Amino acid sequence: MIELQGVSRTNRDGLRRTEILDNASVCFPTGRSVALLGANGAGKTTVLRMISGALRPDAGRISITGSVSWPIGFASGFHPDMTGSQNVRFIARINGVDPAALSDFVTGFAGLGKAYRQAYRTYSSGMRSRISLATSMGIGFDTYLIDEVSSVGDASFRALADATLRDRLQGAGAVIVSHSMGLVKELCRSGAVLHRGKITWHEDVADAIAHHAETMGRAAAA
Repeated sequence: MIELQGVSRTNRDGLRRTEILDNASVCFPTGRSVALLGANGAGKTTVLRMISGALRPDAGRISITGSVSWPIGFASGFHPDMTGSQNVRFIARINGVDPAALSDFVTGFAGLGKAYRQAYRTYSSGMRSRISLATSMGIGFDTYLIDEVSSVGDASFRALADATLRDRLQGAGAVIVSHSMGLVKELCRSGAVLHRGKITWHEDVADAIAHHAETMGRAAAA
């Protein structure tokens, strides 16, 4: 279970302030795939990063039961001066999984070739996304945080990632950010809509999609 209790967060970029959450509360049930919907810039990635622990809320509390991945599709947490292989083995150790087994999985999944043993700072954004996704798919989390994973890599890699993700979700939950409503309908049972600092929970993902469409229509009209 992932529970946000009275969470507030404002992002600051120079003089610009963007309110992401304003005393927001919501509970994502254990073992369920939930869509997190909202307009571009609403703060969906920020919410995922707070759930993962990469960012802290300004106020409120986030309670988590079970293990949670970092946001898949958002490459972070890798040391720039370590090689891809060294990073993967380090992540394996802190997550309590076998480093050699995870490294073998990532080698076959990410398809980085010789670059796998080169410094992470030399990687392109696409390569960083591939190794991040491969590493997370190689660890059995209770809940996966998924941020537009369908946009990572070429067609063959996306097909492999899609098949592996579906397999993982047979026994785990997820919080999924995606602009593909077809994918959301297929993978998610419930949904939450992020709009102007508030999160609205919908037990049925179809209701969440309808609410999201309504808020997008209002934004366009405004």
